[in-house]
Amino acid sequence: MGILSDIKNAVFDGEENKIVELVRQALDEGQAANEILDKGLVEGLRATGDAFEKGEKFIPEMLLSSESMKRAMVILKPLLVEGAGGGFGKAVLATVEGDVHDIGLELVGTMFETAGFEIRNMGPDVPTEDIVEAVKEDKPHIVGLSALLSNTMDVMPDVLEALEKNGLRDSVKVMVGGAPVKQDFADEIGADGWAYDAASAVPKAKALRSQLPD
Repeated sequence: MGILSDIKNAVFDGEENKIVELVRQALDEGQAANEILDKGLVEGLRATGDAFEKGEKFIPEMLLSSESMKRAMVILKPLLVEGAGGGFGKAVLATVEGDVHDIGLELVGTMFETAGFEIRNMGPDVPTEDIVEAVKEDKPHIVGLSALLSNTMDVMPDVLEALEKNGLRDSVKVMVGGAPVKQDFADEIGADGWAYDAASAVPKAKALRSQLPD
């Protein structure tokens, strides 16, 4: 197994201390930051999500994987966003109210930044009214909503309704994601897009952004 497989396994196993050593080793060996991200970290998080769906992993284990990812991203983020700049569009990202998990949210934010988006990451457990205010203030092109718990998924349509009531819905594209969120749910609540994971969120966001005026 190579170093990228080791990184993937460290994320899957939630080995917070080991991940830092492995990422530094990979960089020392000449691995590009985006390769470490895509073929190590993202693959590890994707495998964790798959195991969660199958009932092989539970939320405490997901959180360990998330913490491992965060530790790795402290090292990688400066390298990933270096020279990326903005100019492609703006995005507001948040985990909906009642959900204190931010698994994948930081990663999505970093990947959006590297793709040229200017982001505002509001973090976990964000009240609907705060998301609406952020949209009013920032005038983003994309709003990304995350939920890890099935009972907090139900907050997502509330956000869409609040944006509609405030006359903001037509000015933004709303994306939804998170372990329990699927395409049929996105369609049901009227979201503009759904992403399986952080890697697939970027091309979806770019496609949605292109549908809006500059």
